[in-house]
Amino acid sequence: MHLLREGQFSVASTFLSELSQKKESSRPQEQKTNGAEASPSLEDIQTGELREQFATMYHILHQLKFESNLLPAIQWAREHRQQLQARGSHLEFELCRLQFVWLFHGGGNPQASMAAGRQAALEYARREFHAFVPDHLREIQQLMGAMAFCPNLETSPYRAIFHNPTAWSDVAQSFTREFCSLLGLSADSPLYIAATAGAIALPTLMKVQTIMKAKRTEWTSQNELPVSHPIISTATIYLFYPSMHGKSR
Repeated sequence: MHLLREGQFSVASTFLSELSQKKESSRPQEQKTNGAEASPSLEDIQTGELREQFATMYHILHQLKFESNLLPAIQWAREHRQQLQARGSHLEFELCRLQFVWLFHGGGNPQASMAAGRQAALEYARREFHAFVPDHLREIQQLMGAMAFCPNLETSPYRAIFHNPTAWSDVAQSFTREFCSLLGLSADSPLYIAATAGAIALPTLMKVQTIMKAKRTEWTSQNELPVSHPIISTATIYLFYPSMHGKSR
């Protein structure tokens, strides 16, 4: 799963292939009926489906990050509009707003005139923004109001919208978060979360060990901590001592 989430599809495929071979060699050869091959397992089917989903996600992210092409992401957001709205997500508008800004700055063409970029952005707004008026009227008004400051946007009240150096990375993170959420997954890799939680909890546990060594005490109960310390959170206790889950002191 971690390899799929990181886009390491060839490595994941090799890992699954070797794992499958190991499973096959550790159990007796299954009888084949009528010479037909054994059907794929549910795990293999789910892995294939997840691989296709993450391949789609990384294709869209590649277009967004390296090609400055927002259209695949916008298309995906439109296809999943109902699910995103049910989650209270504004991803589709964020993508369309960035597309407006990109067109305003010339649409990736450094030789485009300011007037041409402004006209392209205006035409895009007329064509696409009507669907967002009920929920994002104020943001749309700000985009339209920026037209009057076109020659000097850097000193206008709209500088944060049109000169945001993190806009593309922010929308990429939003897209990744929403894509994974619709799959029922966290936006961050479980391996990364587990490693981070362990790194955060490690200093406290090392302090516990030091105190136990200094006091020459032993841990005599599986349902008790040797010391009481406010840094040790409930989440940390559940992570390292699952037997205490659901019990209160």
